[in-house]
Amino acid sequence: MTVAASELLDYDEVIARYEPVMGMEVHVELSTATKMFCGCTNEFGGEPNTQVCPVCLGLPGSLPVLNQSAVESAIRIGLALNCDIAPWGRFARKNYFYPDQPKNYQISQYDEPIAVNGYLDVPLEDGTTWRVEIERAHMEEDTGKLTHLGSDSGRIEGATTSLLDYNRAGVPLIEIVSKPIEGTGERAPEIARAYVTALRDLLRALGVSDVRMDQGSMRCDSNVSLKLTGATEFGTRTETKNVNSLKSVEVAVRYEMRRQAAVLEAGGSITQETRHFHEDGYTTAGRSKETAQDYRYFPEPDLEPVAPSAELVERLRGTIPELPWLTRKRIQQEWGISDEVMRDLVNNGAIDLVAATVEHGASSESARAWWGNFLVQKANEAGIELDALPITPAQVAAVVKLVDEGKLSNKLARQVVEGVLAGEGEPEQVMADRGLAVVRDDSLIQAAVDEALAANPDVAEKIRGGKVQAAGAIVGAVMKATKGQADAARVRELVLAACS
Repeated sequence: MTVAASELLDYDEVIARYEPVMGMEVHVELSTATKMFCGCTNEFGGEPNTQVCPVCLGLPGSLPVLNQSAVESAIRIGLALNCDIAPWGRFARKNYFYPDQPKNYQISQYDEPIAVNGYLDVPLEDGTTWRVEIERAHMEEDTGKLTHLGSDSGRIEGATTSLLDYNRAGVPLIEIVSKPIEGTGERAPEIARAYVTALRDLLRALGVSDVRMDQGSMRCDSNVSLKLTGATEFGTRTETKNVNSLKSVEVAVRYEMRRQAAVLEAGGSITQETRHFHEDGYTTAGRSKETAQDYRYFPEPDLEPVAPSAELVERLRGTIPELPWLTRKRIQQEWGISDEVMRDLVNNGAIDLVAATVEHGASSESARAWWGNFLVQKANEAGIELDALPITPAQVAAVVKLVDEGKLSNKLARQVVEGVLAGEGEPEQVMADRGLAVVRDDSLIQAAVDEALAANPDVAEKIRGGKVQAAGAIVGAVMKATKGQADAARVRELVLAACS
């Protein structure tokens, strides 16, 4: 049922009358070198239909072979989520008749997932945590990608043509399914966002996925239902599909709560269905939601069972890193920075880059200044994520070292960084090629000082008369004449000496 924006129930009224129940399904593409069941390259952005083979296209006679690296990544994800790792399990065929699934079925795990019964203690902005229980994390393969042309929305409604790209078909995928999340009250949208944020940070720390929601390597389906306050029976749920940003997760949950409440208050009933999220902040009906019986699961006959040994599981357990939010708390204390500064670094995606720059020898203050200011600006100008900039923490640390050694001023250092971003080489090479090194030859600087004083006799007279602050004008003229390459402090010393 469609509800006009003006008819949505006020959020406070929703909370007063109903209790939200959520379920989050997060799909994560793994960063393995090859696909789940074949040797095709697993890489984003290739020319359409160039990373395919008979196996991922489901051609007759082709047989799948399980990707060991994907299985190990799945186990590590399960362990990081405090799950039990199944000692034995099988894949199943999920009959899935859609054009982006070339085999007309998906190889997935149904009743025997690799990881079950876990939890994640999700940090919230007020410093508290919320435990989200994990039902399962199972392995499957991704589908292809449909591009619809001719419609204003980019969706199939109103489209005149649909294009298929099967490069993504067969990419290793982990689906992480939460148990029902109850008792959140008015904080439900906030907790939904915090949960997906924590998952993203955890998976990035594990190194199993780049979790780029903008590229679809992490996608969230949010299930929402409402029940009357005090009731025990869940309401009918809807599933908002493929929400692709953290903010949108929060907006989608809030909208569905208000929409469903408006429907119920008007005497209507909620349809169990999938819904599309629109970036303007609302959802629209998709298709009626299938049940497991609709997919007609049966065991995959072409793959052997997955049976990880206890030794393998324990070895992988030893690779689980410190939880990223605990790491952030520790380094915040080490760096002595405020919650606000830390929040800005996290929101900009800078914290890991700053930490890596410090590991390469830069001070935390210098590393924060570069990644949290100048480089964030460059990323925003380019319309990309901070970690997608073509500069590494080691290169930023090298620039910091050149500044600390007095070979570059901060202004010249920015030009060096711009050169690195432009692909001109390592920092020292850019400095040399562009002729940006600080001038330390006193004879050259003195000549520039004498010239500036001669060109500004009135300023020189003020300095001689004791107005030392007037030296700034001469220093500025010298810096301009030397293209910013003179040491400003040394220039000032020579100016005052010349006027004494």
